[in-house]
Amino acid sequence: MKDVESADAFASKPAPTGAMHSKMWERACSRRGQWQRLTLGALLAVSLTACSVGPDFQKPEAKQIADWAKPEKSAPSQAVSEPLNERWWEVFNDPQLSALTQRAVRSNLDLQLASSRLQQSRAARQVITADRYPSTAATGSYGRKRNSGEGLSDPSGHNGDSAFNLWDTGFSASWELDFWGRVRRETEAADANLEVAENDRRGVLLAVLADTAQNYVQLRGVQNTRAVTEQNLEVARHSLKLSQLRLNDGVATDLDVAEAAAQVAAIESRLPALEQRQSQLINAISLLMGEPPQALTKELSTDASVPQSPLQVAIGLPSQLAERRPDIRQAEARLHAATANIGVAKGDFYPRITLSGNLGSQAMQLSDFGSWGSRAFGIGPQFSLPLFDGGRLRGMLQLREAQQQEAAIAYQQTVLRAWHEIDDQLTAYNASQRRRDSLAEAVRQNQIALRTAQQQYVEGVVDFVNVLTVQGALLATQEQWVESSTGVSLAMVGLYKALGGGWESVYPVGEMAQR
Repeated sequence: MKDVESADAFASKPAPTGAMHSKMWERACSRRGQWQRLTLGALLAVSLTACSVGPDFQKPEAKQIADWAKPEKSAPSQAVSEPLNERWWEVFNDPQLSALTQRAVRSNLDLQLASSRLQQSRAARQVITADRYPSTAATGSYGRKRNSGEGLSDPSGHNGDSAFNLWDTGFSASWELDFWGRVRRETEAADANLEVAENDRRGVLLAVLADTAQNYVQLRGVQNTRAVTEQNLEVARHSLKLSQLRLNDGVATDLDVAEAAAQVAAIESRLPALEQRQSQLINAISLLMGEPPQALTKELSTDASVPQSPLQVAIGLPSQLAERRPDIRQAEARLHAATANIGVAKGDFYPRITLSGNLGSQAMQLSDFGSWGSRAFGIGPQFSLPLFDGGRLRGMLQLREAQQQEAAIAYQQTVLRAWHEIDDQLTAYNASQRRRDSLAEAVRQNQIALRTAQQQYVEGVVDFVNVLTVQGALLATQEQWVESSTGVSLAMVGLYKALGGGWESVYPVGEMAQR
């Protein structure tokens, strides 16, 4: 600083004569211009690279597990830590399920609502980020006026005795200099809130995919249960005819016929509830497709087998979970927005500096309007600094800090809940397979027992009560087997939902950003 002052003092003196003095003069002037350029450049750099108040967001590190839980006993279909099949519904090899999934993605109304919320978030971000740039406006007006002669001065110079014209036009601009980064923090929070909306839509999409698959699997399970019931109904009717023939031959009694008829009626009573359940599931699928009730009845009423899982189910790596599950990504984005809002609250403590200016023309005669003499302009900085607000700013900062703490806890809770959901679904998947295989053996043994009881009844070795008992046991185990087989597929759908798979292939991130 001392060098600058001495150089300026020397340069302000008259230039000395002589070659040596001339060189000293040029060197002093050069040093003064160099320091002025450095000072101006420093001020410009500070204005462009001003720091942002408040904490910078750090990606949270949640607790990870080394590998997925392994079942205590081996199951026919194993979950393996291999790359997750994003289009997981295709592992069922059911073309109708794949077609329904695509239709739901195109037509589901919940998904359309989530898309609308995403568009609103994009618009809100655009409103907030506009504060980073200068705002300009053009104005123009014409008026026929007459001022009071007793009031303020009359610009016409007639002391209010006559009316006058006033032509006015102008151009204004203003720009807040974001020295403290308050506007940048607002933009950062808006970006994070946009990511919240994007992951909200991803979560809805994941739920739609899972609901479509689950309702379809349940529908096929109900249809298979109805088929088993109808098969048992034919067996019961055959037993009734056999009892009637034996009664005519004098071998059976009226009690045998009545018991056989009661068995037929009891099995028939199961069918209306199954038909009702089928209708409800078709309606549930229709709602997911955005269709009216019974719109898919003709398409889905034809019986088909329950979709079965493959021998190996690829479930990805535990380290990739946070990138797949929309709720974890959403919780992280909420934490990011809460952190940025702390910077916004701290920025309100600092002065707001705004550059503003206007340029225009004003005249009382149209012929003078736009001339050099009618010009008007104004330019200069403005600033505002909060002095006393009753603790409002301090309270807002404390609120934002508490909200960030809540968002951090919510993130940890979301990750922990995700691990529990996956572990529960893995357990359910393996347990349902073991139950299904045990029930398959029970069905096979009950079928043998029923054939034996029917043969012994014809031979007169046992009475008809034995036949009815065995037939009831067979029907019960067959229904349980269908239910367990359906449960295996439902557990696999639940597992893929817990893993957060599916939305990447149906609606990639890049495509989502364009919509």
